[in-house]
Amino acid sequence: MTTHQNPSQQEIKQLLNNANTVAVVGLSEDETRTSHMVAKAMQAKGYRIIPVNPKAESILGEKCYASLQDIPEAIDIVNVFRRSEYCLDVAKEAVSVRAGAIWMQQGVINEEAASYAKEHGVTVVMDLCIKVLDAILLPHGKTASV
Repeated sequence: MTTHQNPSQQEIKQLLNNANTVAVVGLSEDETRTSHMVAKAMQAKGYRIIPVNPKAESILGEKCYASLQDIPEAIDIVNVFRRSEYCLDVAKEAVSVRAGAIWMQQGVINEEAASYAKEHGVTVVMDLCIKVLDAILLPHGKTASV
């Protein structure tokens, strides 16, 4: 049973509009993988993509990091492309680095991770595709006022 309620569309629109850095946990080097396609599309829209993949050196022209803690800059959104059972660990890491939000992609659901992040002041979006919502809510890109 799902108890988590995602932010309103207006809140998600503001989150996306105000975000600059998106750390993508589980970003694949394989161009045919959904994580790669979504990250590439978000990069094309102007987001700074920070790959989190301990097995790669760089993806989409950006240096890869083994974990969120290794990233030397502020993270606006942690976009999760990992199976649901790994999300609590990702949420704990997101909290520890003071990420603004954790976004679990469509099909990724972990109530415990969502509760943990929210209890620690991190915005949570779950079971939605960041690329789809960005295309719907910000079809012309980021704006000065939302």
